[in-house]
Amino acid sequence: MRVPLSWLRDFTPLPTDATDAASLRALGEVLDSLGLVVEGIERVGADLEGVVLARVVEIGAIDGADRIRRVLVDAGGASPAEIVCGAWNFGVGDVVALATVGTTLPNGMTIARRKMRGVLSDGMLCSPPELGLPGEGSGLLVLAAPGAGAPLPAGVVPGTPLTAHLGLGPDAVFDLAIEPNRPDALSVAGIARDLAARLDLPFTLAPVELGESAEESAGIARVATEAPDLCDRIVGRVLSGLVPLASPPLVAGRLLLAGMRPISAVVDASNYVMLELGQPTHPYDLDRLGGHAIVARRAAGGESLVTLDGAARVIAEGSCVIVDGAGRVVGLAGVMGGAASEVDAATTRVLLESAHFDARSVGRAAKRHGLRTEASLRFERGVDPEGAARAADRVCALVLAAAAHAGVAAPRVAKGRLEDRPEPREPLRLRLRSARLNALLGTEIETADADRLLTPLGFETVTVEGGLEVTVPSFRPDVTLEVDLVEEVARHYGYEAIVPTRRRSPAVGRLGERQAALRKLRRVLAGTGACEVWTPSIVDPGTEERLGAPSERVALANPIVAEESVLRTSLLPGMLGALRHNAGHRNAAVRLFEIGAVFAPAPVAGEWPSERTHLAVLLAADNDDAAAAVACWHLVADGLGLDKSALALVQGALAAPGEALALGLHPSRRAVVVGGEGPLGALGELDPGVLEAAAVAERRVGLVVLDVDSLLAQARTSRIARPVSRYPSSDIDLAFVLADEVPAADLEAALQEAAGPNSEWVRLVDVYRGAPLPEGTRSLAYRLRFAALDHTLTDAEIAEARGRCIEAAEASTGARLRA
Repeated sequence: MRVPLSWLRDFTPLPTDATDAASLRALGEVLDSLGLVVEGIERVGADLEGVVLARVVEIGAIDGADRIRRVLVDAGGASPAEIVCGAWNFGVGDVVALATVGTTLPNGMTIARRKMRGVLSDGMLCSPPELGLPGEGSGLLVLAAPGAGAPLPAGVVPGTPLTAHLGLGPDAVFDLAIEPNRPDALSVAGIARDLAARLDLPFTLAPVELGESAEESAGIARVATEAPDLCDRIVGRVLSGLVPLASPPLVAGRLLLAGMRPISAVVDASNYVMLELGQPTHPYDLDRLGGHAIVARRAAGGESLVTLDGAARVIAEGSCVIVDGAGRVVGLAGVMGGAASEVDAATTRVLLESAHFDARSVGRAAKRHGLRTEASLRFERGVDPEGAARAADRVCALVLAAAAHAGVAAPRVAKGRLEDRPEPREPLRLRLRSARLNALLGTEIETADADRLLTPLGFETVTVEGGLEVTVPSFRPDVTLEVDLVEEVARHYGYEAIVPTRRRSPAVGRLGERQAALRKLRRVLAGTGACEVWTPSIVDPGTEERLGAPSERVALANPIVAEESVLRTSLLPGMLGALRHNAGHRNAAVRLFEIGAVFAPAPVAGEWPSERTHLAVLLAADNDDAAAAVACWHLVADGLGLDKSALALVQGALAAPGEALALGLHPSRRAVVVGGEGPLGALGELDPGVLEAAAVAERRVGLVVLDVDSLLAQARTSRIARPVSRYPSSDIDLAFVLADEVPAADLEAALQEAAGPNSEWVRLVDVYRGAPLPEGTRSLAYRLRFAALDHTLTDAEIAEARGRCIEAAEASTGARLRA
């Protein structure tokens, strides 16, 4: 949610300076501490001198150009200005933002008179980001769209400075991530209340001053609910005498900063109140409603609606809908209204709906119909059931203020609210026990302190024996249990002020064997410089097929999109997607790993699909290749304490299980890790064709894929520490010429076995191919270290061990000692 600083100040006198980065950061830290995570802070409203409103008069093609057009605009001058523009989201009659010649925009660009394709451009039409405002950069900032030949809304005058039209001054916008458990924070007032309570500032929710006409609302329109379980309260207000009208600068500017495009006074007022108070409202054109009524009820089978986005939708049976007096569906309750009753420039009378809908009903309807709106988001999380009346009055007051600002006759607000509420709501009362509060938090907070922290948040408290009796305000539907009150106290006491305490319970938990092994595995891989990634388990079947995955996969019964319709059989597609993303951000030299589930169809019809846990390590750092993959495998095996004498790396032709694990690996640069029960994994270097298909820049990439379930079942080495020799060690170096088809692992195993009990380790230190070695061979140089526990090894003992190693290497692998 985007929240302008100036809007927060309407409710509490924050001392934050919008032009001072340090002051803004300090307020951001307070928001973070309250659980309202700040994802970004933008300073806006500066460097917009020279940007004015301009109405599009004519749009024409330019010879030889298909991406830019010639646009004539009325910017309040004696004659239209000629502009060359590459945007396509506007039409004749629209009002857009024009940066005149000589203007320097917030991004540092200075506008000059330029000739493009033979057409002289006398300024630039701007997108929101070019003006330092929120919005898409692919199109212009459209401030009004009355249509060609239609009169402009009152208050919209070409040539008016943009800052004056939008009321923009130096301001800051906080981009907040609002968690699902804080529905009250989906409003500017809710956030301001939280800040005021933490900073010990006054919080004011001013009363709505609303002048009403003599005509009674009940004689004009009607509202009702026929499904109290879906809509337990509906409030209506009637406005008449409306004319096309733009919102005043304060409203239009704040909506724009919050990420919404100003449209008209009535629509803008509804959106403004939703952001300000968290209560969605919806205006209906009263003269387009049959029977001049709106009724909330359950949808019957087969009913349909053309929503405001122009899509024709069949309403799911049982959803809450709004119908008019003739029974025609005019809105999907809490989600989106219908086009048939939409407010437009011809609207003179409005029936404003402000209701309280069931959260689960709105959530289901939004999901069933593929619609997720700002209104549905708020209803899904919980809206104040007592806020409907205030929100309706506030919308009307804003429309009246817009008319006063434009100097036109004020619309008439009919006397009295329309309302249907079958049962009034009883406030929720909870007991907060001081002992329970301090037991959960590990603190010593006094009852009076808890009272002091809760009261500014709107909770009514009465001190009772052992704690507080708390009445929960209606705008906090998330607070239903005592532990929720504990959380509120903790937030405003300050999590950072809570000193960690040792666990007092004698029952201390610990990780299971599998959990401990997986944690150790993550630590080992992090030690190689690899970052853990989480990739989707639902993938595109075409992506897996291009990598050579089996054609039989577990398909979803109801995929959201066809491109994500099967469960993955390998971690590789997601890993390649992560590599491609990093490469696209100029960070191609990375190492990534993931531990996740892969799936295969059930071997027997009617059974559950097979699910295994795999580990994949993608090695794309500089100089990574098959050798890096082998080194990574050894680190994993050593980290888990596996008995590597019972495991082997097998190259060459692979059996079917090995092929499944070796998906995407180069045919001649891969090997399968084999244990007692069969393949445990595969490693090597990715095939260049796979990298090309994945749109990854040309580079060598190593890969390790291991079946974690099988890996953890392997035998482990003894955990008993081996004594360290107090005597000097001796090293010998041996270089062998070995045929390419013989794995180096076989030679290493032969040397290790022949070295005897005094061997400390055997390591490959060099690999060489080329003259004078015969074709099809390579030279492998090993260093062997020996040390005895009870004496210094003699030259004869070292020579004997050397001889054994040479004989064993020649006998078991056909290797030849290199001179």
